[in-house]
Amino acid sequence: MDSLFTVGWTASHARTRLLLLRVAAPVLLAVTSTAAVSAEGNALSPRRLVEVTDLSAPTISPSGRQLAFRSEQASVERNDYDCFWFVQSLEGGAAPVRVASCGTLSRNSAGEVSTPLVQWSPDGRWIYFLAMLDGRVDVWRAAADGSGAFPVTQDAADVQEFRLHASGHLLDYRVGAERERVLRAEADEYSRGIRIDASVPLGQNLFRSGTVDGRPATQRLGEWFDRVSLLHDATSRWVTLDVGTGEVRPSVGVESPGGPALAVLAGAKPGAHWQAASEPDGTRTAVLTRVGDGRGLLEQPDVQLSVLHGAAQSPKVCDAALCVGRQITGIQWRPGSDDVVYTVTDPARGLGQALLLWNVRNDQVTEVASSDGLLSGGRARSSPCGLSQHHLVCVAADARRPPRLVQIDLESGMQDVLFDPNVGLAHAIANGPEIRLLQWQDDHGQAFTGQLYLPKADAGRTAPLFINYYLCTGFVRGGVGDEWPLLSFAEQGIAALCINAAPYQLNARERYDAGLSAVRGAVQLLASEGIVDPARVGMGGLSFGAETTFWTLMHSDLLTAASVASPGISTQYYRLGSLMGDRFHAGLQSYWQLGAPDETQEQWKLIAPDLNLDKLKAPILMQLPEQEFMHSVDYAVPLSRANRADVYVFPHEPHQKFQPRHKLAAYERNLDWFRFWLKGHEDQAVGKRTQYDYWRKMRTHSGEEHAATSP
Repeated sequence: MDSLFTVGWTASHARTRLLLLRVAAPVLLAVTSTAAVSAEGNALSPRRLVEVTDLSAPTISPSGRQLAFRSEQASVERNDYDCFWFVQSLEGGAAPVRVASCGTLSRNSAGEVSTPLVQWSPDGRWIYFLAMLDGRVDVWRAAADGSGAFPVTQDAADVQEFRLHASGHLLDYRVGAERERVLRAEADEYSRGIRIDASVPLGQNLFRSGTVDGRPATQRLGEWFDRVSLLHDATSRWVTLDVGTGEVRPSVGVESPGGPALAVLAGAKPGAHWQAASEPDGTRTAVLTRVGDGRGLLEQPDVQLSVLHGAAQSPKVCDAALCVGRQITGIQWRPGSDDVVYTVTDPARGLGQALLLWNVRNDQVTEVASSDGLLSGGRARSSPCGLSQHHLVCVAADARRPPRLVQIDLESGMQDVLFDPNVGLAHAIANGPEIRLLQWQDDHGQAFTGQLYLPKADAGRTAPLFINYYLCTGFVRGGVGDEWPLLSFAEQGIAALCINAAPYQLNARERYDAGLSAVRGAVQLLASEGIVDPARVGMGGLSFGAETTFWTLMHSDLLTAASVASPGISTQYYRLGSLMGDRFHAGLQSYWQLGAPDETQEQWKLIAPDLNLDKLKAPILMQLPEQEFMHSVDYAVPLSRANRADVYVFPHEPHQKFQPRHKLAAYERNLDWFRFWLKGHEDQAVGKRTQYDYWRKMRTHSGEEHAATSP
């Protein structure tokens, strides 16, 4: 249960002309040189953080000699993303070759980029992948030498998943409702009126108000507040395509990719097996199972790694010291071996990762590589690296270094950088603020870690401090949702701390108190060391981070100013969600101990911002997505009318903003906001006068209110 809105979240004509995507050397050089440009004194600007190049889906060819991967980079000018597939030889140090566009990035309904689906042909000549181009989602095929790419499916419905047969001649793919049928259903509702029922997401526009698979779509509620398209529940069908002839026929007996691993997960008891990986061309399945005393917690605290052999019911458990008591977050089978490659994400090291080998035959465990940040297949902790018999290829990213591709030798652990599109930014960071892992305990002995960004020392002066509480993995740009440019804060004289949250407790008061305790402990520690000024502390958050920010405002006097990017729980949230019925009320009870407002008044008074307006004494900046803004009006409006909040709403945005111009606007306004409230600074740039006029009005009001309530 991550937040109010993210709980239970999961995942025209075809372009038939050949796309020639030959890439000369200058194109690849441009990827690097663009990132290398920096302005004197503004090397870590918000824009540079918005336009970081992300890498994902490293996938090694069957021969082990080639690598396919995807790059994604925001373009503020076009308010879009440049997204391309590359192929790179793993022999001889060759540069990657751009082989295809990946079209419009697919996102889940929270706004996060979906995991790419890509597969090599058995002969290594082609990569197959899903792409949305020309308003449709098809399986595309790109030549590994960069000579061209084209769609291989031309279905009336969008392709949802696919798999290529071992022969390379046949392709199975799954589709749902036809595009034209969905469009007609949307238009029909528009003409007749949309009936409000438990499936309609209240609080947002109802006709094509969000995106599904990259296109504007009328949305419905799936699990919790997850959004899905109209007719999402239409019966899906599998189709088999002959890649050579183009012949299409209904598939017989096709299951979703996953094989034995999928069967293991489907047959598991709820909360037991949560990740599984099948042995390539074998009968063994590696399994991760949550174990330990989970009383009071959302998840059991420990993870057990084991292997099931065929239909055997008794798993073989890894009981070596390097397996037990570790937070294992990913598993893969090493081809042609008895080795399971597993990933440990270590809370004590700020969620740094290590990659290890468990030989299931002799029980030997070996650590292959470790990092202070992520060693995965993308930004998600559990995304898999590319794996062959001899090498891993991972996306490495940590607080000091933006994403880059590294090749890791499975025997020696030696690492080589294959591709680094962010080398210029990495150089600027190396010459910028000090970054260090902060570790401390609260008064109850709970351990916390966080990434601390320190401004250059100003002799005799302590720095103001900004805090974000939630999750700080890999290259931390602006906390979960990327809203607060932490490096830019430090460059402009504000210390910034991103705190990794404590294990999620089911009791709301204990959960939020843990966050408040972490914040208080960090402030006390840094103040005692003479690093920060405890009278100038700001805080911001999205989702669970926003909830914890509101709690800190309501239950302490630590904060000078605050900023949130999503709503907190309130009576308006209850009104809009209650139409969902039993599933909504069950969630409120389980995770917040809330019933109807008139039935659990004390608990509502403890949590809801609209019932604690008098306790929200610090000025609040609210930069909210249009999809969720209406959930906050019961406190956003009175606070705004009283000059105690500045509220902005970003059109067509879901839980996490993703449009590059919106990301940049949120970054820059947050930087301005905290420089104003924590340092008294005003940017003289053209166009910001109205912003500062209102903030000065807020400051005057805040001073008058403080004087009126002071003894």
